[in-house]
This record gives sequence, structure tokens and C-alpha cells, in this order.
Amino acid sequence: LAAADVMDVKDLFYCVRKRGIYMQEAVPSGGAMTAVLGLDSETIATACEQIEGTVSVANYNCPGQTVITGEAAAVNAAADKLKELGAKRCVPLPLNVSGPFHSPMLKGAGEKLGQVLAGISLKEIRVPYLSNVTADYVTDTAQIKDLLVRQVSSSVRWQESVERMIADGVDTFVEIGPGKSLSGFMRKINRDVTVINVEKAEDLEEIK
Repeated sequence: LAAADVMDVKDLFYCVRKRGIYMQEAVPSGGAMTAVLGLDSETIATACEQIEGTVSVANYNCPGQTVITGEAAAVNAAADKLKELGAKRCVPLPLNVSGPFHSPMLKGAGEKLGQVLAGISLKEIRVPYLSNVTADYVTDTAQIKDLLVRQVSSSVRWQESVERMIADGVDTFVEIGPGKSLSGFMRKINRDVTVINVEKAEDLEEIK
């Protein structure tokens, strides 16, 4: 959103902070996330629908890795079912970095974020960007607030978003931040593109 020049940076960071607070308040405990390895995402999504309780796909990361989210008991039941269906492993995400993110359990947090966004002024989009809610380009400013609200409780369509960009000619991706998790996903999505990591300021000098 900053790169698209639709929101002042001060407003953007204010919204990011409020989003985090609302997410934490929505489900302080009782939720879980689990990475499912070695099973196709369609099978995973279908299996989650058959489980009693709240469990759904949080992240479509890459071929062979999908993350599920929701109530802890439902997530654990789904993991057991997915192992029976052929998943190689189901790995619970650490509690210190995990809540039931991108789950319907956080719909209320998204609605609160919407109230904050109602008071934020947006400008016309200077650079179209992809929303991971739809894996499609956002070209109309009128779409932005609704997508931000939905993003809190919707699946992250990371793989589809990357594939869309590659199909449109993008051949270089830059991962900004600690670690190389997204770069690992990229290797499983498409090994023909260039991936660059920027973890600290010094890394910028190396890629110029």
C-alpha cells in the first residue's frame, strides 16, 4: 500500500498497529495453526470442511505446504484426518508466534479494523498491487478497505499470487525481512525466477 502510494505512511503504520491489537484481542488463546506437508491443498481444504468445529486453510504457501488454522481441537482433528489421507507430516506452529490467524475466528478483528479504516483517507492507486485475498490486481481505490478487512480472516493465497505475477512477466522477487521462508516457498513454486533476500541494510549494497 505504501508502494502503491494510496496511504500516508503515518496512517499505514497506525493501521498495522491497530490490526495487530485487534487480532490479539480477538482470540488470545484457544486457537492453533498447523503446517501440512506433502498433500495437495484441494484435499486439505475439503477435509477441513468435514471436521466439526472451526478449521480452514490459512495459507496456500507453495506446492506441498499448506497451513490450516482455527480452534485447537478442530485443527488437531483435521491434522489426524490429513495424515490418514496421505500427508507426510503435520507440524503445529509455535504458540509464541501463532494464533488462529486468517481464520473466521478473527472476523471481528477485521470488522474493528474496518472502523479504523473508515477514518483514513486513501489516494488513487499509483502502482497496481496484488491482494492475497483474491490473488488478483487491485486497480480501484474503492476496493482497498474491504479487502483489508477481509484479509484478516481470509486465506492467504500466496502461491496463486506469485504464479499470477510470474505469468505476467515478473522474473525477480525480493524478500525483505528476517529469514528466508518466502524464498524457500519460491523455489517450490518456480525455480526459474531470481530471488533476492534483504535482511539488513548492508544487504542492499550487495544487490545494487
